[in-house]
Amino acid sequence: MERLGIISGTIALRERGLLPAPEEKWIETEFGSALVLVAANIAFLPRHGGDPKRHILPHLINHPANMMALKSLGVREVIGINSTGSLRLKHKPGTLLVPDDFIMLNPGPTVFSSRPMHITPTLSQEVRERWLDAAHACVIDVVNGGIYWQTTGPRFETKAEIMLMSQAADLAGMTMASEAIVARELDMGYGSLCSVDNYAHGLEDQELTMEKIRWRARRNAEAIVQIVKSYIERRGR
Repeated sequence: MERLGIISGTIALRERGLLPAPEEKWIETEFGSALVLVAANIAFLPRHGGDPKRHILPHLINHPANMMALKSLGVREVIGINSTGSLRLKHKPGTLLVPDDFIMLNPGPTVFSSRPMHITPTLSQEVRERWLDAAHACVIDVVNGGIYWQTTGPRFETKAEIMLMSQAADLAGMTMASEAIVARELDMGYGSLCSVDNYAHGLEDQELTMEKIRWRARRNAEAIVQIVKSYIERRGR
């Protein structure tokens, strides 16, 4: 069976027993090196690096190297776990959502440099359905569909920016669209399970801080681990 690629960041899965005796590998690619934890049927990529003291900020993540490293390990299917801010009051912190489209207005990463390529970015419907089936098997509520708007980071958005974004999207984040675009360029299926860890700036009166986001992400972690385990088990049948 082909390896399943898993990418996660703020919601740490490395210590959650998903990888039995993984081997740490630095994979060299034409775009740079990437750290991957490799097990028999899983290749897990820590989005922000393996050293918490050297956290890779969102705008500095080398998405082409990460995705090329996964592909070199035989990965053809990638699932991302992404921390997000809600652009809508109905999607409260604690919500889990499987998006079906995204917006990214800045150029973003690409593996193409020397020849024109015209690829329509998409999220894999097959991977989306597997996410939803895995959550259903765990009896965990997950919202089916939504629009993810990717900003550059690493700063949070202004209230005016959030007001504009909320007219077209449901969630805000800094990584998912980049991963989806490069995965598509490399002919890998990609789908995301988004953890709503905060209301976006201006949707509530409280100050938005990384400490609050991490606290809420940890509260969602157990449900996410259950869904990921279900995803892996169902894929292996």
